[in-house]
Amino acid sequence: MIHGAHFRGGIISWRPFNSTPSGNYAKIQVHQRYFWNRRWGSFSAPYCDESDVATQTLIPVNSLMTCLQNCSSSNYSSLSTKMTSTDCDANVLIDSWAGERYDNLTLPLTTSITIGFVSNAWFNSLYIGGGGGWSIVNRLNLGLRPDGYINTSPVTNTLPVVFVPVNTRTVHIVQMADNDATDILKCRWSNSASTTNYNREDECDGVCSGLPASTVLFQSNCTLVFTLPITSLYYACALQIEDYYDSSSATPMSSVPIQFLFYAYTPSASACATRPAIIGARPNR
Repeated sequence: MIHGAHFRGGIISWRPFNSTPSGNYAKIQVHQRYFWNRRWGSFSAPYCDESDVATQTLIPVNSLMTCLQNCSSSNYSSLSTKMTSTDCDANVLIDSWAGERYDNLTLPLTTSITIGFVSNAWFNSLYIGGGGGWSIVNRLNLGLRPDGYINTSPVTNTLPVVFVPVNTRTVHIVQMADNDATDILKCRWSNSASTTNYNREDECDGVCSGLPASTVLFQSNCTLVFTLPITSLYYACALQIEDYYDSSSATPMSSVPIQFLFYAYTPSASACATRPAIIGARPNR
């Protein structure tokens, strides 16, 4: 178990190498991406820089992504969270070391499990959840889709920290896509309702409802509308992106977590009064 205020968010997704079933097993690839405090006490100085990205230095976070629910349906074994450096930002307001890893697994088609990375702690300077535990979970379901194929989970990505002017109505779109082009994608708040949510697990621990209560989430295109009330503070956002076979489906086929940070800043007096804006239709994918 790892301790220390070092976690800053992440993403977990997966895909089959071949969506056409053959036999009772499927070969899949699991993707993990996490953001860390660049100057966490367990990282040795000198701290990461771009040379670590160029040489693909391994980030020494030696923990495991484990099976959390319905584990008897699969032969899944815990995966390491030690990953390859993909970016390092020494900006004092970001101070992030990020990486990712890919693992290839062969699992039975009976697999319908919740996997996740659960530990502590988020760093302290959060609007809600500072210094608390983290939980980031994914539903890995290899049961055949109604069309007879093996599902592919949605994918997403984010910067580790998104900068937002304080006391300003902000619209932020979380990108989501799916290789199964006809799937209906929706995003929802991660929650701790482990007896009722799709993952049957606490999905966010200390940062459930990490944004102000007035925040609005439009599920169909994963658009957040919010105002951050306190400057020079970080706000955690924890979401699940889920894919449905069609518009009549009541239950998703997979659940992909994305957790990241907003930072509220006070604009300088000389800042442009009109912020950049995305115009036109916002696509589902």
